[in-house]
Amino acid sequence: MMFSTKAEYGVRVMAHLAAHEGGGPISLAQIAEAEGLPLAYLEHLAARLRRAELVDSRRGAQGGYTLARSATDITMAEVVRALEGEIAPIECITASADGEVSCVRDREAGHEPCPTKLLWTRVQGSIVRTLTDMTLADLTRPAPREAGRRTRSPNRGAAHPAENAKQKAKALTA
Repeated sequence: MMFSTKAEYGVRVMAHLAAHEGGGPISLAQIAEAEGLPLAYLEHLAARLRRAELVDSRRGAQGGYTLARSATDITMAEVVRALEGEIAPIECITASADGEVSCVRDREAGHEPCPTKLLWTRVQGSIVRTLTDMTLADLTRPAPREAGRRTRSPNRGAAHPAENAKQKAKALTA
């Protein structure tokens, strides 16, 4: 599944605002330059984010955008929904206001239940859960190292096993 550039760029705008939270309004031109994004497109995204009450805007020379709430209070699900609409892995799966997921075949008389509904329901649930569990503030914190993951030195283990054996043999004879 791929999200569109609306989600990609919009999340980057929101992360930029979160990283500069408390520093006053930031113009879209500044964000566009810092993030390497097209200004005209950001204006469209900012309007969506403002309608969803995720950002506030101020006009004038000292104007720009700020987060409407603290970055810790804005979930990534809110941001993605504001930009993309409801989150569904495929077109035939929809979620009602109460969160119940249904398939278009469920509403058609004479059709058997869709055999893939369980799969797509779980995919949709996993995506929504991940986006709901992550806040905008999470994007501005340094990423924690994965548990059990070890970093390798640049030369260690980089070569093919046969090449490693040759290097070890050469080191022993030197």
